[in-house]
Amino acid sequence: MVPWLGLCLLLLCQPLAAEKVYELKFATLAPAGTTWVNLLQEWADDVKEKSRGRLVFKLYPGGVQGDEPDVLKKIRFGQLQGGAFTGYGIGHFYSPARVLELPFLFSDIDEIDFVRNRFMPEIQQGYRDNGFEMLGWMEVGFVYFFSREPITSIEDLKQRRIWHWQGDPLGKAFFDASGITPVPLSIIDVYTSLSTGLIDTVYAPPLGAIAFQWFTKTEYVTNVPMANGIGSLVVSRKFYQDLPQDLQKLLKSTGAVIGERLVTETRRENAESLELLRNKGMKFVLNPEDLDTAEVAEISRKAGDYLMQSGYIPRAVIDKVNAWIKEYRESPNTEDAAL
Repeated sequence: MVPWLGLCLLLLCQPLAAEKVYELKFATLAPAGTTWVNLLQEWADDVKEKSRGRLVFKLYPGGVQGDEPDVLKKIRFGQLQGGAFTGYGIGHFYSPARVLELPFLFSDIDEIDFVRNRFMPEIQQGYRDNGFEMLGWMEVGFVYFFSREPITSIEDLKQRRIWHWQGDPLGKAFFDASGITPVPLSIIDVYTSLSTGLIDTVYAPPLGAIAFQWFTKTEYVTNVPMANGIGSLVVSRKFYQDLPQDLQKLLKSTGAVIGERLVTETRRENAESLELLRNKGMKFVLNPEDLDTAEVAEISRKAGDYLMQSGYIPRAVIDKVNAWIKEYRESPNTEDAAL
């Protein structure tokens, strides 16, 4: 037998080498069954199909991997590779992004989008510089206060036992600026603490209050949002760089698409959730006209000053965002300004 022919026959008899499978262990605080987790599962299924099974997700919903700082620690140790983070988690690796969550900063969604689009390249680079790759942007939405007693002023807030997401500098800046002494707790302990009376007031987007069932322990909702909560889909930079280039591109392209869907669906469902809460008998208090605009502006300014002084959000970033807001509000045609 011709030697090369024998070699070919031998190779044909060998089983094809299996392609390497990459597993992305991905955690989120969002409970199973929510729109957030359902869309993450769609993303996971899409990536698995398009990668022909070479990249698979293992999702951990409902905070089973702990609060967001716990998840970040596990990512750094390689026990997890990524997660869907709120601004609280984002602040642990790129705090300047949280300028978008400053209290009483934005007037409407269009203003938020205008500023975010200009800030996005800087945010993405900031993530990379700190060991993470952004795959998609998301929101948790406008944040409202949910309470057992009616809140009709900032002074009323000072009388409440308000939850503070333990270790959150931005929340602390808001409470300090408002003269409020909150109760610091992990988000995982909020429902139990509402049940026992340790706290009587929480802050959350409507969809979040329903998903975590916090609304069942409260009776009132403020009719004015305090801030707009941000979020991101991220993986560790190391995991991302270890992927073959085609899988990197797949993860980024599909992540961007699912992020856009998350923003759209979250906004829609938050609006629907407000109506659902009304239908369930929740009482809405503190209308925009009830607020002292000078007092609100002073709270926002003080909170920003605290965060700048601590270095959590650089002054240059806050000045830049305020300039973009001014540009948007002064533009004779906001549609042209947004391009």
